[in-house]
Amino acid sequence: MKKLIVPAIAAIALAACSQNAQNETADAANAVGADVSATTSNAVNDVEAATDRALGSAEATLDNAGTRIEGGADRAGAAIDNSADRAAQETGEALTDAGNALKN
Repeated sequence: MKKLIVPAIAAIALAACSQNAQNETADAANAVGADVSATTSNAVNDVEAATDRALGSAEATLDNAGTRIEGGADRAGAAIDNSADRAAQETGEALTDAGNALKN
């Protein structure tokens, strides 16, 4: 019942107002609508800008991590190569020593 009474009273009050008052009320409603639209548009732009910054930061972080991983893999590969070379050289020297010992 209350839901029907309040709009009815508002309609009667609006009908009792002069045309000038009705125009001012409409103008005020339009101004509020424009303010809401502008605020919403600004909020959307702010969210888009923040999202772009966050994605850019995440991309840079992933790029840096990839570069560090690649550098670490390169260093590990070089260390393995050096170790393999040393092992091969030491094995060759041990075989040479064994061959020399057999000759003597």
